[in-house]
Amino acid sequence: MKHRILLVDDDVELVELLRDYLEREGFAVTAAHDGIAGAALALSGEHELVVLDVMMPGIDGIATLGLIRAGSSLPVIMLTARGDDLDRIAGLELGADDYVPKPCSPRELAARIRAILKRSSGQVAAMPSVIVSGSLTVWSAQRRAERDGKALELTSTEFNLVEVLARNAGRPVSKAELSEEALGRALTRFDRSIDVHMSSIRQKLGNLADGRSCIQTVIRKGYQLVVE
Repeated sequence: MKHRILLVDDDVELVELLRDYLEREGFAVTAAHDGIAGAALALSGEHELVVLDVMMPGIDGIATLGLIRAGSSLPVIMLTARGDDLDRIAGLELGADDYVPKPCSPRELAARIRAILKRSSGQVAAMPSVIVSGSLTVWSAQRRAERDGKALELTSTEFNLVEVLARNAGRPVSKAELSEEALGRALTRFDRSIDVHMSSIRQKLGNLADGRSCIQTVIRKGYQLVVE
């Protein structure tokens, strides 16, 4: 069965180029050219991933992402202007799973889509199906996590990061390793994606009994899930 992808971008020519390439790569592609239509299609439950442009007239990509995240944890890849860190960070803080700078290579976009779909569907190397670290429990196959018995509302990429940290609880995991395992791509210079995702995850996990964050930053080594 073909993976169902939604492209949301007001650039009709670019959408057709990306649609043609992705369909040749075996994806089923639907297109929308404005934020309202894109959010409605994203919330319809008919797609597995959204590729969403930031710069659109009317309701832009950031506002559209907010509408999507209000009702769905569907994976979202943002298309951002090259070098525009503010839009990139805003998107990640709102729950985007990844971003691709424009002008983008269709081949790179397809690779990012495959990486996210592979991880969100659990098609990774065999790992323990249940990971327990103190009050945190992660069910890998079901892609769900709880802390103190309360479900965590995580995006696809946030779940991947939590899973990697839980598997390595008590030891620091480098940002390069987190990027490879959770985002499916190599860490690039000046890439702050992992840091922004971690900030969101920290808020969702809450603090330990002593007031410390569940996730500690280990200087020059990465991030570490504290063993309670």
